[in-house]
Amino acid sequence: MFPSLKSSKQQENITTIAFYNVENLFDTVDNPATADDDFTPKGKLNWTLKRYKVKIRKLGSVISQLGLNRSAKVPVIVGLVEVENASVVSDLANSSYLKKHHYGYVHHDSPDERGIDVALLYSKVAFELFDSSTYPVFLENEKGERDYTRDILKVSGKLHGELVHILVNHWPSRREGTEISEPKRIATAITARAIIDTINQKEMNPKIILMGDFNDDPSSKSVKDFLVKDDFFNPMESLVDKDKRGTSTYNKKWNFFDQIMLSKNFLDDNNNEELTFKHAEVFNKKWLRIFRGKLKGSPFRTYIGPWYQGGFSDHFPVYVFLKKEN
Repeated sequence: MFPSLKSSKQQENITTIAFYNVENLFDTVDNPATADDDFTPKGKLNWTLKRYKVKIRKLGSVISQLGLNRSAKVPVIVGLVEVENASVVSDLANSSYLKKHHYGYVHHDSPDERGIDVALLYSKVAFELFDSSTYPVFLENEKGERDYTRDILKVSGKLHGELVHILVNHWPSRREGTEISEPKRIATAITARAIIDTINQKEMNPKIILMGDFNDDPSSKSVKDFLVKDDFFNPMESLVDKDKRGTSTYNKKWNFFDQIMLSKNFLDDNNNEELTFKHAEVFNKKWLRIFRGKLKGSPFRTYIGPWYQGGFSDHFPVYVFLKKEN
């Protein structure tokens, strides 16, 4: 399963930044405060400890391979969404494929009704954590009541000695319909921009990485008009045409919801001593896809409806490569 890799100075200088929607990474314990009953041994999905451990191991195997086609190292940053709590993130960081890579993690509880949060894995060797905080997104339903969703997670620290800020996002879904739910994603984009503005007020020309499952494509209004302005670029735009697929499917239609965007100062390659953007990819190996049936080619997921499949996730991970001369 693992690719062969010849270490070289060029590969040693390449750093991988990744994002992965891990599809309902719940533990098996019922949390009475959230709607997680299905993901318990007695729930309708029969979510057992054995199945949980299989999922943890499989997700760890995927993360451990991201970027190894161009880098000599596993990802130094991995944004995660659809994690239930700090315990499952800790189990992932300490799983068989990842434990030797010394990942730390950042997690804060969100008010999401299902109990799913966003989180971040980081290499303790390459990334020096300074601080982390969450920002709530205030939405209303059709009755004018608070509609709870995932907070935006901001993590700041030094990556290979350079200060960076990382925003991990999981925007409201399209479950109600694309047009009906669009204002919620626009509101979330406005919240993300407010966080960016605050960073810009405190620092001169800060380096910022946006990542997440935006439940919108790179060309969608929320992303194109409200998030990625003149100070950012979205390398996933070029992948939409190149890949011809995306990162997830719904009703046999591909979407490119999983994205990583960077502030434009990552494009300055005149200074080899600073982190600069080089390349972006979707990790969609054949063994990560369903190999037969009407869903052939789509991500090999854990469940299809109530039926256990034993796969990885209903999303492909994405990643970008940054280069910095030693």
